[in-house]
Amino acid sequence: MTKKIAVIVRDRQAEALRMAVGLTLGEAEVSVFILDQALKHDDQTVGISLETLNELGIRPVSNRPDDKIGFMSTEDIALALALCDTVLSY
Repeated sequence: MTKKIAVIVRDRQAEALRMAVGLTLGEAEVSVFILDQALKHDDQTVGISLETLNELGIRPVSNRPDDKIGFMSTEDIALALALCDTVLSY
């Protein structure tokens, strides 16, 4: 059975997204949730990691509807996190 890993992105966005990319090398299903802050799209490291995640079919979501990525309410994110085997917060 494939493990599900969630990465919660808050303050250390570049590091969290880089780590999410690295987790894709394993056998786990990786989900990325950006919480409470707009994603720093102008940061080159963030951009590269987002592009890589998109190429791997991982679509990060944000609880901010004004962000330039997919939206998911905080309540729905909480429900999704409950289904994960491991949750990593940055």
